[in-house]
Amino acid sequence: MGIVLRLNARDIHLGCLLAACRTGLAVEQRKIRERSVKAADLAQVVLSNRGKESSWPEINRSRPMILTAAIFMSLLGLGASLILAVASKVFYVKEDPRLARLKEALPGYNCGGCGFPGCEAAARALLAGKARATMCIGGGIDVADILSQILGLSGGTFEPQTAQIDCLGGDRALRRFDYNGVPDCRAVRSLAGGPSECERACLGGGICAAVCPFHAISMGLHRTPQVAAAKCRGCGRCAEICPQKVISLAGMTAGLLHLNSAKECLAPCRQRCPAQINVPLFIRHLGNGNKLQALALIKERNPFPMTIGRTCPHTCENICRRNIADEGVAVGHLERYLGEWERTSGKHLPIPCAADTGRRVAVVGSGPSGLACAYFLRRLGHRPFIFEEKPHLGGMLRYGIPSYRLPKSIADWEIEGIIALGVGVQTGVRLGREFTLRELARSGFEAIFVAVGAWTIPQLGIPGESATGVFASLDFLSKAGSILKTLKGKRAAVIGESNTAMDCARSSIRLETESVTVICPCSREEMSARKRDVDRALEEGVSIDFMTRPVRISYDSNGCVDQMEFCRLQAAGDKKEKNLCRIPIPGSNRIMKTDLVIVACERKPDLSCLVQGEDAGFGFRFTREANLAVDPHTMAASPPNIFAAGDLTTGRATVVSAVAGARLAARSIHYLLTAGVIPAAGDLQRRINPASILKDIRLPDNVPRVARRELPVEIRRSSFAEEVIATMTDRDAMTECGRCLQCGTYCYTGLFS
Repeated sequence: MGIVLRLNARDIHLGCLLAACRTGLAVEQRKIRERSVKAADLAQVVLSNRGKESSWPEINRSRPMILTAAIFMSLLGLGASLILAVASKVFYVKEDPRLARLKEALPGYNCGGCGFPGCEAAARALLAGKARATMCIGGGIDVADILSQILGLSGGTFEPQTAQIDCLGGDRALRRFDYNGVPDCRAVRSLAGGPSECERACLGGGICAAVCPFHAISMGLHRTPQVAAAKCRGCGRCAEICPQKVISLAGMTAGLLHLNSAKECLAPCRQRCPAQINVPLFIRHLGNGNKLQALALIKERNPFPMTIGRTCPHTCENICRRNIADEGVAVGHLERYLGEWERTSGKHLPIPCAADTGRRVAVVGSGPSGLACAYFLRRLGHRPFIFEEKPHLGGMLRYGIPSYRLPKSIADWEIEGIIALGVGVQTGVRLGREFTLRELARSGFEAIFVAVGAWTIPQLGIPGESATGVFASLDFLSKAGSILKTLKGKRAAVIGESNTAMDCARSSIRLETESVTVICPCSREEMSARKRDVDRALEEGVSIDFMTRPVRISYDSNGCVDQMEFCRLQAAGDKKEKNLCRIPIPGSNRIMKTDLVIVACERKPDLSCLVQGEDAGFGFRFTREANLAVDPHTMAASPPNIFAAGDLTTGRATVVSAVAGARLAARSIHYLLTAGVIPAAGDLQRRINPASILKDIRLPDNVPRVARRELPVEIRRSSFAEEVIATMTDRDAMTECGRCLQCGTYCYTGLFS
């Protein structure tokens, strides 16, 4: 057991005094020796001069002085020894034997990445409980495990971070002036803001490479930093010192919680994507052959790459800068391609999850929003448990989208990957019937996420809508191709303008109907359905009557539909003032023969489960459109610890918007459970930055978009099982990656024509 002496200012003063005493003692002893020598010399003189006048009295007088000094020094030394002995008893501390083991386990880089001045200081902080066993960036997971064992703790899951470069093309920016002074980008930036027009461009000084203690950064092409991921330890020095903030640390939890900021340099596609997927970066990884890295980046924001690759309207493609010259990059097909690559491998991509927090969260509903929220919560270390009314998970993915658009096997594969992370499930239970929100809270769930969807089809409010042969859209889609095998010889009318309306019309064609007519209350440009789905419906034989509205449904003596009356509409009001409405054109009523009417004009959530029984006291608020009201920044409902997203809060919407709302809710739940408060997200990017919308670019090449491989129309009209569009080939995927302009990482100032 070692002994350490801790000295304060008083102790230091005492030590100085003792040192002075020792110095004085040495001086006196030296004087005594000199005097002894002189005395011996004097004795020789006396002996050699016997008979002369004696000087012995002088010698006799010096003896008392020598004796006194010797006694004084001896006593002083004895006193100092006694003082030191007492001090060692009073001020000593026992050194923890684990300290030496901790110092030995630490790598000795003294990089400062842990926030302490050196590894010894870090070891002492560990013993004092001021640092975690995972603090050593340089050592990584192996060192974290050793430190945990020494401390007798559970190390948990170590989450490494690596530097990420957001700028790849400094030389493409227009330079403001030539600078030949200090080769330091901090100095360059201080002169008129730097040499480039682009506010985010790398200035090329290389200060990030100079400060990296692990030699993980080098200045590569165009004098921009290149990161060697294998060497990077995520200490963050490069990110801290970069004056342009083109370097950031990327880690799992930070990536899951990050929301796009208006201050970031974002490509137009990233700004438009509801899920905020880093489109240019995942395409760059894929183009470089790093499929695993590309897919992991997508799954940071979207657990359904194959599903959303098939169902998303892909507004990112509409705003893609390649549209200036030809067509936007096929982002959705590339996303789908990566998901198919994973499924073809036969095993799910290993998804890292944070250390288990033990916090339980109830998720009510297993549609895309509920599944996505459970996925993000599990990755953040919590324990979500899904309660689902229907016998199978998936919600609208399973019961609302036909197989020729989204095969059930695809949805099952992606759902299986989410559940395999450790998500609990109970099916066949309905909110308000088998359980209530208050019962969930009493059973130990610390937060509740409600995502019951929008399954109710409102009444049309016209005569005859209760006749036999009038179907609600979701009821029809759930039966078409399974329970409902054929409609041969029947005439069908579909009311609506959404993707669901197009699905109903195309499914009717596949059931061998004689004719299918869509009664659409708006123009083609105003339809919410995807343009490509409208095109396919027309190709397959569907007729669409734009700007029409049903007036009444007639039925025969058996109560079965036999015809429908509709009228033409005209626009009234000012579109710019957002008060545009459609009114019937007098005398425009027409009659059409029909045997089947499918109502697909709207979907609404069933709110009765939130306002009945003991949950009625929660005091939920609802919007004018009869949706559940939530805080748009946190997705929190009015009761504490209850959150919601998806169609319950928006009405009929897309799968990707449901996933985006679920991630925002999971972020809020995570902060509420771990920090007790939900922090403001800051300056969120909610609108498209006008400066990012370029009007004219002289592209270095002109590569046409890869053609989609689709089934012939004849086969489409008779098949529910076969997908209309095939997945990209490897070659086509690489070609499409080459079309991406890597917006947000390259400067285009020098390419303007």
